[in-house]
Amino acid sequence: MQETAISNPAPASLPATDAIIRAEKIEKYYSQPSENRIQVISATDLSIVPGEILALLGPSGSGKSTMLRMLTGLSKPSAGQVYWHEKPISQSEINVSIVFQSFALFPWLTVLQNVEAPLQARGVAPDERRERSMRMLDTVGLDGFEGAYPKELSGGMRQRVGFARALVVEPEVLFMDEPFSALDVLTAENLRSELLELWANKTMPTKAVFIVTHNIEEAVLLADRIIVLGRNPGHIRTDFKVQISHPRDRKAEGFTQLVDYIYKVLTRPDVSPAEAPDHQHPGRKIRDQRQMKYQMLPHARPGGVAGLLELLLDKGGRDDFYRMADDLAFEIDDLLPIVDAAQLLGFLKVEEGDAVITPAGTEFANSEILRQKELFRDAAVSNVLLLRQITRALQSKSDHTISEEFFLDMLDEQFSEEECQRQMETAVAWGRYAELFDFDAARRRFMLPDARDEEISPAGEGE
Repeated sequence: MQETAISNPAPASLPATDAIIRAEKIEKYYSQPSENRIQVISATDLSIVPGEILALLGPSGSGKSTMLRMLTGLSKPSAGQVYWHEKPISQSEINVSIVFQSFALFPWLTVLQNVEAPLQARGVAPDERRERSMRMLDTVGLDGFEGAYPKELSGGMRQRVGFARALVVEPEVLFMDEPFSALDVLTAENLRSELLELWANKTMPTKAVFIVTHNIEEAVLLADRIIVLGRNPGHIRTDFKVQISHPRDRKAEGFTQLVDYIYKVLTRPDVSPAEAPDHQHPGRKIRDQRQMKYQMLPHARPGGVAGLLELLLDKGGRDDFYRMADDLAFEIDDLLPIVDAAQLLGFLKVEEGDAVITPAGTEFANSEILRQKELFRDAAVSNVLLLRQITRALQSKSDHTISEEFFLDMLDEQFSEEECQRQMETAVAWGRYAELFDFDAARRRFMLPDARDEEISPAGEGE
């Protein structure tokens, strides 16, 4: 790809009339029988303006795909409004396309027929749709494959078909939902470069690109502007412009600083983020003022925490997130839950994008298995409200058992039904490992380890 500097797009503070899509205080929530509601995305303002690639980053559960669906009109906000050129999106004929992670091709159609499908749905005449589809296949490098079927193509070629199908309708905004995550590393890198080349040379018939990703490097590599979401509920933590010209060097200091900054924002959800390095923040600083009773338990195993601490200890007790993820070939959704868990337990802290092991973490990593269980137990009771409540409830009851439903009812006020179950599964895994309590899956009851011994001992004596 030729070295092409892409001019910086207009700032996020542009007048509303310059936005293609503008979201005003949009929310997504689901009502509960208890008259409470599960908030998925809190009131959010967001604009997509011409001339920019906008990347939306965030951990799992932050509502990235939900946000995309609301901005494209596929899902109606529970509150607030989305505007298309300042008209409510529900009353407008919008022109957007979406490239999905899973390719989403029709296996019984040829490559050409797949690309023609959206034009056919719009009633375009056969000759015109064939001409436009062939031209777009040539643009994405698939000339000569128009008669092939998806099963005959590699993953990268199938995703190119997805790009061609999305672009053939000449969308004003191209949305992409994790478009490279299902591809191998080299194929994904090649497609990112080709996407940037099409954008820089204005070969793409689109005015703006909105990409949802969990890959920090991908966002910094592609985007003119990056929005990072927090979760529970989803909310914008930071919104800034990337003032690095293309092509971007992953090893350049400015690139690595920006990657480290985003890692820091993602791994320190309780700290209001500073401004992104090397440029002025275009929007408002957003301070998280939400009061949460229960922490969001990261879905990580105790063994994963132990492994991470051992790796850190081997690195001298400190390592850069960027290098750590790269060395382990981890994506952020693989690494962050383990980092979050270790941080929640007090075994490590995050400083300027680095993971730094604490004295408690050092002792844990250097201890034998039984001592590790003791240290994990002390840390869990001290730092995790849910585990502390379960343990104290069991200790206070005469039979030392209690129903899971009791705690699900409390979690229900803060989390969705699905997330309540995931939180409980993680709590059970941590509690069992630390020998805080046992769990009877058939009866859905917690019990102290001694209580289970008491329940089974009469049967044992009678044998």
